[in-house]
This record gives sequence, structure tokens and C-alpha cells, in this order.
Amino acid sequence: MLALSRITTPIGAMALVHDGKRALWAAEFHEDPARLATSLERFAIAPVAPEQVPAPGCLADAFAGYFARDWQAFDAIELPRFGSPFEQAVWAALRTIPAGQTASYGDIARALGGAATGAGGLARAVGTANGRNPRAILVPCHRVIGADGGLTGYAGGLQRKEWLLRHEGWRPAQEDLL
Repeated sequence: MLALSRITTPIGAMALVHDGKRALWAAEFHEDPARLATSLERFAIAPVAPEQVPAPGCLADAFAGYFARDWQAFDAIELPRFGSPFEQAVWAALRTIPAGQTASYGDIARALGGAATGAGGLARAVGTANGRNPRAILVPCHRVIGADGGLTGYAGGLQRKEWLLRHEGWRPAQEDLL
């Protein structure tokens, strides 16, 4: 049975679903328990023990490290595989986007060997897979922006997305012109 823990971050409380060791199944912002439940159900993740337990040290330390700007802090966390093969491919592509940098949905579609738009375009499918990512921050869906460079949807809210990007050193293109 998987365990549920809550951690506090500079941008709000998060719920973590884990095996009690290094494997993290889900990380969602706490104020959206319905999203966590949907993720667990969608991916047929084993039932979670109803009581909360303290987060294992390696998980708590990894999140603390990230917020202290250690961009390799999550490298030791095990991410069990689930989701469709396409979702797994998108999530793997997200993990290749370096901290402080961004990619568009079209960029990811092209990296996966498809067209970004038009017949056979994958950008929308990439967006759907991105939105289904149950591991906020670790699988950095916040690093995906619109083709025009603008911030687009984020399950944790656009304010959090912008905070995370700025925390990592990102500067919007329009700031470069100032």
C-alpha cells in the first residue's frame, strides 16, 4: 500500500504519494485533492493508506533542495512508470528541459518525431499528456509554454508556474527587450 504525505513549499502545500522510500507516484498541490484522486484513479495507482505519514527524508530533502536551487535534487527519486506509452514519452521529454529554460508544445511534438500543427500535428496531444502529469515539479510541465512564448495552463495555477520558472532563472522574452 502506498503512503500519503504532505509537505510545505514556498508556493503552497503539496500531497505526495510514495512507497515510503524513494518511489514517488504523485505530487500534487494540496488544495486540489480532486486532482490527486483523479490521477490515482486514472493510472490505477494502488490504494493509498488513509492516514498521513511523514514524508521519507529523501523526498523531503529533494523538494527542499529544489527550492534551494539544487536542480539535480530530484535525480535520486524513483519515478515508477505508468500511463500510456505516449504519455511516458512526453513526460520523459519534459524531464530533458533544463531548469530555467522552456519549450513549446510544438517543440516537444517535433522532438517526438511528429508535426507540431496541421494534419498529424501532435502539439494538442502533447498538451493533453502534459496536463495529465501527476508529478508536479519533478516532471517539469511548468517549463512548457505556448508557441508565442506566453504562459499557458498549469494545474497548479499560472501564478505558481511563473514563480517556478522565475525561481529557475527564466525571463520572459518581453523582459529581454527592456
